[in-house]
Amino acid sequence: MNQHSLPNAVLWDMDGTLIDQTVAIIRCYSEVITELGYNPPKPEHILRSLGGPMASTMALFVEASKLEVSCQRFRSRFPEIMLDGLILLPGARELITLFAQQNIPQAILTNKHGETARTVRTHLGLSEHLPICIGNSDTEWSKPQAELTQYVLDQLNVNAQGAILIGDSPTDIATARNAGMDCYCVATGAHGRNELDAAGAVATYQSLHELYQAFPQGTGAR
Repeated sequence: MNQHSLPNAVLWDMDGTLIDQTVAIIRCYSEVITELGYNPPKPEHILRSLGGPMASTMALFVEASKLEVSCQRFRSRFPEIMLDGLILLPGARELITLFAQQNIPQAILTNKHGETARTVRTHLGLSEHLPICIGNSDTEWSKPQAELTQYVLDQLNVNAQGAILIGDSPTDIATARNAGMDCYCVATGAHGRNELDAAGAVATYQSLHELYQAFPQGTGAR
């Protein structure tokens, strides 16, 4: 197994990386799309489309004339069901704690709606070690734009050099690349290891637990 030196800072993707919220996400897309008169989309088609802004996924299933209303309905419905089936992925808490013990600043950088992301973070008890959580609509940018990543790095008061992004999709890899960072990927979302390696991940693992084992273990200040 590869061994990695500890980073200067860590930016976390959320969906498919830290959490599995696909039950509620797929349910919400399906409800909204069918309510607008379309055939129910296949769950795997929704899953494969995730990673970008919600409107980008919705645009794959509804006409442009119905995009705005579909997004409004999604934002209204999702908070009502978003904790149903929510899972913190194995190894997430251990890896977050490892970085925290080494005084490595961490933040969440996601295309999930910002308020939703912060609600999930708080619900899972991650706020102490992940005090900064920036999502869609918090700024004028979205992943993979370098301006968004730089905004979060500025919040942490760190440089891109030596920082890493942990994610599960080609969007995360592009986000890291655009900001001059390395991306470590886990195949816990909709993308397999071969696809993530081909997209340019520095290293890809089957789980966060496996990634945890690739970093030096221990406690105390760096």
